[in-house]
Order: sequence, then C-alpha cells, then structure tokens
Amino acid sequence: MDIQNYVISIRGEQTTDPNEAPDSLELVTDGFYKTTENGSTFSYEESELTGLEGTRTTFQVEPDKVILTRVGTVNSQMVFQEGRKHYFAYNTPYGAMMMGVDTHAVRSRLHEGGGELEIKYAIDMDNNLVSKNTFHINIRRA
Repeated sequence: MDIQNYVISIRGEQTTDPNEAPDSLELVTDGFYKTTENGSTFSYEESELTGLEGTRTTFQVEPDKVILTRVGTVNSQMVFQEGRKHYFAYNTPYGAMMMGVDTHAVRSRLHEGGGELEIKYAIDMDNNLVSKNTFHINIRRA
C-alpha cells in the first residue's frame, strides 16, 4: 500500500449532440496513487481549467466498479458499473440536483506502477440525456 507522487493525465470528452464532435478537455496534474488488495485509488486537486477549483477528486477502482468522489467546492459521488445505472446528487455552490449515470464500459489497466483507466458513460437528468462522456486517464510515477 505504497502512496507516492504520480503524474495523472485526465482527458475528458463530452458530447451533447451525436452529430457533432465531442468537446475535449485535458488536465495533467500531480496526484497520489496507491494499490490495495481490492484495487487502486488515486486522487488529485481540480484546477481552474476544469471549473472545479477547490475540489479534490478521488477515483476508487474496484474489480466490478469505479467510484468517483468529489469533495470541496463541488461535492458528488458517482458510481460507474458497467451495464448498471446509478443515481447521484450533484451539489454545487448554486444548488443540488439528482442525476443518473449509465456506464457503458470500464477498462482498467492499472497496476502497481500506474497504468490506464477508461470509462464511457452517459449522464441524464429526469431520464433526459444530458451528455455522453469518456474519461481517458493515464497514471505514471512523477
């Protein structure tokens, strides 16, 4: 259970219209990563670039699901589990809303030294599609 400094590259893609190319945002930041007998955990501080400045994001990667927790300016917890829909409260300084996350694919190639994680999912509000999203995450020792 060795916690070390890592470089975490997160590329997020989001589309609200299937006829348009997705919007893409990439963040490269320092963070922490550790492996446990149940999977892997990594975390980093969000920046002004993502619009979530003042928020710590943590991914807990387990064999059958990934849990993303945000604490700070924005507070939420999303569960990504392939083939299952989960609901979560999205709390912002402007208010809270209930949303659904429907996970299409989770591909983890994480190991003791880092690795890659990809999550494809859709977000909805009141069963109306808000966006289709993909996380491409790469973790390597600093």
